Amino acid sequence: MPADAAAWQAWQAQQRQRAGSQAAARAAAGPEWPRLVRPAEAAPANTATLAAVLVAGLAFALLLGDGMGPGLLLAAVPAMAAAYAAARTAGRTARPWTLVWVAGCVALLAIPALRDSAWPSTLAILSTALLGALALHGSRTWPGVLLSPLGFVDAAVSGLGWAWTGLRSRSGVNKDRWLPVAKAVAVAVALLLLFGALFASADAAFADLLGDLTPDISVGDGPLRTVLFLFGALIALTAARAAAAPLRWDRIVVAPGTSRSRLEWALPLVLLNLLFAGFNAVQLAVLFGGYDKVLKSTGLTYAEYARQGFWQLLWATLLTLAVIALALRWAPRGGAGDRRFVRVVLGALCALTLVVVAAALRRMDLYVDAYGLTQLRVSVAAMELWLGLVIVLITAAGVFGARWLPRAVVGSAAAAVLVFGLMSPDGMVAERNVARFQENGKIDLAYFQSLSADAVPGLDGLPEPLRSCALRGINDELSKAGQVPWYAMSLGEYRARTILRERPVTAPYEVCSRLGAFGSRIEH
Repeated sequence: MPADAAAWQAWQAQQRQRAGSQAAARAAAGPEWPRLVRPAEAAPANTATLAAVLVAGLAFALLLGDGMGPGLLLAAVPAMAAAYAAARTAGRTARPWTLVWVAGCVALLAIPALRDSAWPSTLAILSTALLGALALHGSRTWPGVLLSPLGFVDAAVSGLGWAWTGLRSRSGVNKDRWLPVAKAVAVAVALLLLFGALFASADAAFADLLGDLTPDISVGDGPLRTVLFLFGALIALTAARAAAAPLRWDRIVVAPGTSRSRLEWALPLVLLNLLFAGFNAVQLAVLFGGYDKVLKSTGLTYAEYARQGFWQLLWATLLTLAVIALALRWAPRGGAGDRRFVRVVLGALCALTLVVVAAALRRMDLYVDAYGLTQLRVSVAAMELWLGLVIVLITAAGVFGARWLPRAVVGSAAAAVLVFGLMSPDGMVAERNVARFQENGKIDLAYFQSLSADAVPGLDGLPEPLRSCALRGINDELSKAGQVPWYAMSLGEYRARTILRERPVTAPYEVCSRLGAFGSRIEH
């Protein structure tokens, strides 16, 4: 360090100038993480990728104009092919987890083909987007898992220029390579149209079959089909661009929080564990001691007691996951002893939380016994079950290591959505309420009017005129929809139409109105 004051002041000025220059350079360069995750420039889109993008747009326009169903899965196949062609051209190989995510996407896209209800289908489509992002970007860390869907935005914007570059690079291709293919396609289309028209005019049965298999397109559908074509092509192009040069979200490293001392870190958690233990002890006492004494001492009815606790326990489960995440960030990290200490404290919290999950599900069961099963109740019960599974995964990560935890949590969420859709929640609601009617004679016909066609097999077991009144709303919706092509009809809708065609709704409006089928419904 300089000895005299003048040299000292000059040295300080030099350091300030250097720090200012470095700060200005960083500000001019922008944030570091966009450069960190940016991949190498992708090669122009090849012919196979561009062809798959075009086919995807046509598939969306032809198969999704009348609604979703098997057509959604069929329309997604060309988009997957475009991503595969782009990845193969870029030299990327499929890893085991990539194949798992792709298989999950295919399974989830089968839900709209099986179920008529919109809510499990919507969950399945959103889950497909998440799994697709993981398959394309290869993410395995928490930043990668959470940020991967944002890569679709970047791929959609850059994909247009990428496709245009690919088209321009192939504009000078020798016509001897593409002209024979174009001629063959044109001849094949002409032959199919010619002989198809002849056979259709010669045989009415074949004409009906051909009409059922091919999309019915009119001039009035032009704007909708055009939008669907552009949307499908954009989705396929986005997937292909992400597969060719994915963003490297796993390069983002989140610095751990400042570790705390054992006392500072553990005291709040130990007290929280004691609170959980006390609550669980009361739950066990109520379980084995019966509800009569509790209801007498609290002044609550059986249904009020069940309703009072579930939502609070659901929030308690969610907040516990947040507490665990923050506790891991600030946990002491002095050595093996600290690691064992953290595992014991958080392991006890996880175990006690599982008892809270069981108590919440028991409350929901009591709630359903009192008021019946609804879409909302089956949804939140399924969510509580999944949260319990997440807590089990966190506990296992504390024992075996947490490197696999982000992908396991995402995989468990996708599996839960898949099982939820396969179980047909609307069908469960119908069957449970019909069974409740057979036990105590209570039924809410007004609620059934809002269910989807998936509920028809369950409601079909009711006696008349309750059956017809319960099915009237669904029957009216199906009649209003008219004839639906096979690629837009789910299995649930097909079964419902078959049942209603064999056993039509017969009860008149006045009878159903008297039974309360069209009254307002108050959610308990």
